[in-house]
Amino acid sequence: MCPSRLILEHVTSRWGVLVLAALLERSYRFSELRRAVGGVSEKMLAQTLRTLERDGFVHRDAKPVIPPRVDYTLTPLGIEAAEQVWALARWTERRVDAVRASREAYDGARA
Repeated sequence: MCPSRLILEHVTSRWGVLVLAALLERSYRFSELRRAVGGVSEKMLAQTLRTLERDGFVHRDAKPVIPPRVDYTLTPLGIEAAEQVWALARWTERRVDAVRASREAYDGARA
């Protein structure tokens, strides 16, 4: 498997896109990020954050306080990736009607 393909999988995964988009706005604590993303399980969010941190897109800042405080922010590389993914997401939203029309034409021709 090509290394770039694996990175692409990470940033364009269902939760990867949403996490990157949310962190593009500001830094979040884990529970805040989970609410901002919506619908993601605690396990999937933790896994997604670990993957994005390992790839250098997310910085995890654990503060030695009680109760523990962990903040997540984008690294410069993460900001760059998030902007690209977010541009694709916005394009997708603008083109929903065109895709629906194409699907209807395709399905109508096959019926």
